[in-house]
Amino acid sequence: MSESNLPAFITFFQNPDHYDHPVTEVSLVQTHISYVLIAGDFVYKIKKPVDFGFLDFTTLEKRRHFCEQELLLNRRLCPDIYLDTVTISRTDSGFAFNGDGEVVDYGVRMKKMPLDGMMADVIKAGGVNRQTLDSIVDILVPFYDKADCGPEIQKFGHAEAVAVNVLENFEQSEGFIDQGALVRDQFETIKKYASAFLEQQDLFADRAKSRVKDCHGDLYSANICLAGDKVYIFDCIEFNQRFRYCDVASDVAFLAMDLDYQGLSELSDYFIKRFMEKSGDSGLLKMLNFYKCYRAYVRGKIGLFTAHAPEVDEKTAQTAIAAAKKYFILAEQYAGK
Repeated sequence: MSESNLPAFITFFQNPDHYDHPVTEVSLVQTHISYVLIAGDFVYKIKKPVDFGFLDFTTLEKRRHFCEQELLLNRRLCPDIYLDTVTISRTDSGFAFNGDGEVVDYGVRMKKMPLDGMMADVIKAGGVNRQTLDSIVDILVPFYDKADCGPEIQKFGHAEAVAVNVLENFEQSEGFIDQGALVRDQFETIKKYASAFLEQQDLFADRAKSRVKDCHGDLYSANICLAGDKVYIFDCIEFNQRFRYCDVASDVAFLAMDLDYQGLSELSDYFIKRFMEKSGDSGLLKMLNFYKCYRAYVRGKIGLFTAHAPEVDEKTAQTAIAAAKKYFILAEQYAGK
């Protein structure tokens, strides 16, 4: 997106002089759903007014609500990172955070984490080891123990509810078959495996009794920061409960799949082993490949969406296609186990 297409307040806050704390430069990072302003010691995350079906940020009130949800839910794991919500107000000189003028949008203010500690980059540098995963497990086990459950959450773990998420992926990706990343045989193999596994209704129902919780929903290396002796697990799913209310196995399978994807299968196996030992969840193994397959397919699908987005440049598109192809190969491997 060119600067001329940015909201006026985003352009305004790209100027370091427009903050009430020390800022020497401002970096703007965009995702398909957010503007992220990195300014001095703080990060401001503002939701784009978009509707993708599975999320809807199209009104000011909805963006306010989901900013509040983002703060509340992420404080479960990062209470010292997620600071507060902010209003963006119009002023005589432009805009202000938490000003007295007309509110034009809302955001979440966070403490900036060390960029060199992002787990995806640490993996590339060869810095992730068993001790790293021990630290992550030590955070996750009590998190899941304390996480909300109950009938309204547990129902999302039944086969019928899980099928909504899993089968939706095939519907959304079928139109991309034979366009560089996903071939018909892979698609059919993975879909057949997932559909057959979903027929085990008793298995899903049994897991739902005690292992379906209000989880993180997006647990992989892009949302983990390794800051010295601190581990921050951030950016959980706040915009749709059906992606966050899930079997704990689905949550941890995402990180295990991510490690497999990065060529760290031994560490992936170690992570699952340690998690089962600490949590006492030996039944997780029955679900592991199914949820790894689901998570790999989702990442592949997102790669397809990115590659075919009209605003994406050719280099980004080719990188996304290559990643998607690798994810679909991985999903097919899980489907064959």
